[in-house]
Amino acid sequence: MINPGTSTLLLILAAIVPVAAAAIAGNLATIPNVPTWYAHLTKPSFNPPNWVFAPVWTTLYLMMAYAFYRVLKANADWISFAVAIFLIQITLNAAWSWVFFSFHSPRGGLVVITLLWLAIVLTILAFWQIDPTASMLLWTYLLWVSFAAALNWEIDRLN
Repeated sequence: MINPGTSTLLLILAAIVPVAAAAIAGNLATIPNVPTWYAHLTKPSFNPPNWVFAPVWTTLYLMMAYAFYRVLKANADWISFAVAIFLIQITLNAAWSWVFFSFHSPRGGLVVITLLWLAIVLTILAFWQIDPTASMLLWTYLLWVSFAAALNWEIDRLN
């Protein structure tokens, strides 16, 4: 899929742009709704304070971009599927913020986060075929999304 002669700078940009776009899109949906709609929801006892989310997501997005870069620079048979499933999961990542926060739908968020979780698992498996380190970089993301799914479930149940 990627030409072996593609410059490192172009590969870095190709890895960063979709991740940054998802982060920006997610923030556009989330930030205006945290002090208003989200603040008034009943949350479970294990809900972290709001300040935790920014550093966690920043770290996860950096790890995702680096993992994606490692896959993009590889010359492997699985690369087309790996790129496609990565782009699907990063789109679902941003979509969750829009559904949950902008549309004020914890139930809809559960649907999206379930699809996101499955897409992350497929991405991890696809990346493993190309670059095991890239695959392992996504395990923390899967764990965080698993926690977020439990949090989403409880918010839906409590509200």
